[in-house]
Amino acid sequence: MKRIVIGLIVLAVAAGAAYATFQQYKYYIPGIIARWRDPIAPNHAVAWAKGPVTAPAGKRPPNIIIILADDLGHNDISFFGGGIAGGLVKTPNIDSIGQQGASYDVAYAANATCSPSRAAIMTGRYPTRYGFEFTAVPVAFARAVAGGAHGGPLPLIFHEEYTKDLIDYPDMGVPHDQITIADLLKGGGYHTMQIGKWHLGEAKPLQPTGQGFDEALGFLAGGGMFMPPESPDVVNAKLAWDPIDRFLWPNLPYAVQWNGGQRFAPKGHLTDYYTDNAIAAIKANKNRPFFLYLAYNAPHTPLQSTKADYDALPQIKDHTSRVYGGMVRQLDRDIGRVLQTLKDEGIDDNTLVIFTSDNGGAWYTGIKDSNAPFRGYKATFFEGGLRVPFFLRWPGKIAPGTKLPGPAHHLDIFATAAAAAGIAIPSDRPMDTVSLLATAEAKTPAVPHDLLFWRSGETKAVRAGNWKLQIAKRPNKAWLYDLAADPTEHHNLALADPARVAAMRALIAGHDKGMPKPLWPALIDAPVRIDVPLNTPWKKGQEYVYWSN
Repeated sequence: MKRIVIGLIVLAVAAGAAYATFQQYKYYIPGIIARWRDPIAPNHAVAWAKGPVTAPAGKRPPNIIIILADDLGHNDISFFGGGIAGGLVKTPNIDSIGQQGASYDVAYAANATCSPSRAAIMTGRYPTRYGFEFTAVPVAFARAVAGGAHGGPLPLIFHEEYTKDLIDYPDMGVPHDQITIADLLKGGGYHTMQIGKWHLGEAKPLQPTGQGFDEALGFLAGGGMFMPPESPDVVNAKLAWDPIDRFLWPNLPYAVQWNGGQRFAPKGHLTDYYTDNAIAAIKANKNRPFFLYLAYNAPHTPLQSTKADYDALPQIKDHTSRVYGGMVRQLDRDIGRVLQTLKDEGIDDNTLVIFTSDNGGAWYTGIKDSNAPFRGYKATFFEGGLRVPFFLRWPGKIAPGTKLPGPAHHLDIFATAAAAAGIAIPSDRPMDTVSLLATAEAKTPAVPHDLLFWRSGETKAVRAGNWKLQIAKRPNKAWLYDLAADPTEHHNLALADPARVAAMRALIAGHDKGMPKPLWPALIDAPVRIDVPLNTPWKKGQEYVYWSN
């Protein structure tokens, strides 16, 4: 009997140890499976297709470059008088795009998370028009994140019921029948290139080379490692408070793809690698019209700075902020390298450069002031989640220092690029894009949009003139602000002006009418506090909103 008891105790201890080990390493399983199914080859050179040896005589359409940062907050650059860590990290090269061209006082992302915003940029249409409402995430990722969430009085909700009858994850992207900006420009004689983060579908027809790009280098999913975490040249900042971050480190690959082929290792820090290739692509195509979509994944998590950039910021005492600052410092320097290449190759005056971020700074980094002075973070429709830098630079066409009120919008990149190229936008479908080129060239303060809408499940917002209404189901609440008087959204007028709330709710309902059902559901609903980042202790009375995916 004694032996049986001892045996049972040993089995129980072993089972407990096995369970604890599984809980510790369960995050590694998806990455292990992915590397087994799709091995990562060693680094190899990429050869960009070369245009003519000499430029043709006469005038030609301008080159067009879209530079998109990832989760870069309104206050992460120094253009608006701020910057990381109270202005300790300057961004002179990013700032120069606005200083040497046009900048918008008010500019909006198409969504408060990256994937729908990118869909809007690519198509010039509200993504909800074609069912692209939520950022696509694999089921294994959603389960792991939900299972790893802890702390706080509000639960993170995983919808197991939605996992049935899902379309395949690689098919979650911009439908192939949509006309992308690359489709449009390629049809007008442009050589089209994509570098960096895609996140608009991984199935072959939905990849960049299936959506109008002649050449593409980067990763198809939502993220990747910037460097191997064990590299002596990198400084990492892991966010112990963030269940998403705990999933990223063991699973994200340090890998890129060339034209949708086998994954292979890049060289050095990914931000530098993308820039090196952007420079090579520009040089190869300087004698023909080209379109370059340069979509950096910095400064999105995982937070990884080069050691040199980290060491250059000893005045920043907080480790996470210092790593983040190093990433922005590097991003700014690399954008400067791209701009200098245009000058060196003699094509600067004939190149339109558009710079923006996909959404506001993220709450999960733990960095408080990325979106200052605005309330809210990524994954909220408060101004902090939606306000983005938006600059247009075209020497000789747009006068330096042109300041315009806006609101400009991600949607407008499509029509602006088309206008620069002299190509009409599609007329066979509703388009939501407005060209900003004429007003930027003429320095006229025209208002591009009287009405703008945002939607993510039951969280919705509308801006009508200077009034903005946001509504949510969880919590069941409305927020109404007069942005002319209260741009930082601190005085909720919803209870004081129910008639206006009702009228603006009707605008949202009218916009929603006729929109198709989402092509895939949101698997996660997560609480996001509006005024404090994720690592801040929960306190009674903190405002929050639930965000879908």
